[in-house]
Amino acid sequence: MKKEADEIKESLEGYKEKIAPVNKGTLIWTKDLIFLGRTQRGYEIDYDADIQWGCAPTEGLLLSLAACMGIDVVAFLMKMRANLTGFKIDITGERNPTPPQYYRAIEMTLHITGDHITQKNVERAISLSQEKYCSVHHSLRKDLKVSVKFTINGQ
Repeated sequence: MKKEADEIKESLEGYKEKIAPVNKGTLIWTKDLIFLGRTQRGYEIDYDADIQWGCAPTEGLLLSLAACMGIDVVAFLMKMRANLTGFKIDITGERNPTPPQYYRAIEMTLHITGDHITQKNVERAISLSQEKYCSVHHSLRKDLKVSVKFTINGQ
């Protein structure tokens, strides 16, 4: 067990060290309550308070959390020699009913398919992401409950 933990830790050396210490972006009001967000590298996303022409900022937050954890978990499983053929995250956020309508709880279900995937490795990958590597997770409220479930090959 100790040897495996050391191997995983060693294989993660350098992980995310290329991340820029400062991120920049621009948010431009286009009309009504619609805004265009653009990253420094030129990626764009539309935000819309009425959710007709773009996503709500809170939906973007959910997707950012899922993407951050997804990137971590897939990277870790690949380093653990898993042969992934599919990966999907379903995410649900429960919001506070009155302002500020922050997320009180978030539940994610990871659907993972492939070979050489064990429950132990998936649990380890999730743990590494939540406890150390997922920047979005660590940027959220400390009282936010985030639970993660998973299926491997549909089970």
